[in-house]
Amino acid sequence: MRFNFITLFPEKITSYFDTGIPGKAVKQGVVEINTVHLRDFADNKHQKVDDTIYGGGPGMLLQVGPIYRALESLGEKKGKVILLSPSGELFNQTLAREIFDSSDTFTLISGYYEGVDHRVTEHLIDREVAIGNYVISSGDLAALVVADCLSRFVPGFLGKEESLLEESHNETEELEYPQYTKPYDFMGWTVPDVLLGGHHEEIRKWRQKNRKTRNHS
Repeated sequence: MRFNFITLFPEKITSYFDTGIPGKAVKQGVVEINTVHLRDFADNKHQKVDDTIYGGGPGMLLQVGPIYRALESLGEKKGKVILLSPSGELFNQTLAREIFDSSDTFTLISGYYEGVDHRVTEHLIDREVAIGNYVISSGDLAALVVADCLSRFVPGFLGKEESLLEESHNETEELEYPQYTKPYDFMGWTVPDVLLGGHHEEIRKWRQKNRKTRNHS
């Protein structure tokens, strides 16, 4: 799987994929990361890629021109284009699976400031995605969340594929069951005895009974 990140801060992206499971996946060629510095596609000597809002209003918007040229530079390696925006579809495990199944190449556009010129949404992207009902300072964080989540579907990313079967969020609206490790007794807080007996069917029943259900309210 290939991810292109259109960003003002390429180092934020590359640093994330230098360590841990994502770093190992990149080194092994399970996923491929490409950063596109949006300022390289400015049409002015100061590399300015934002401007004031027509009709008035606070803040600045990313211009459509630099984003258009950045996407054009990718050619056939552009894949599906996703804009990270607070007004997009709410990202969850079901949507992640749907997006993953649609392509093996994605270009993620990070929003900043007050967002992007709406012509980007109208003409240049395939989907607009929000990671939650809140505002953060950089679309890079949201882009990394989406990329990491999609990467977990790629065979070999996690190493042990059975991990996918017990994900904290699955597609049946259930969350993962409580889990414990040693010691058995910490300050009088003990591990449920059913987990210690080695009876796999009883453990399975206990885990299923104690799964939480997603709260959409």
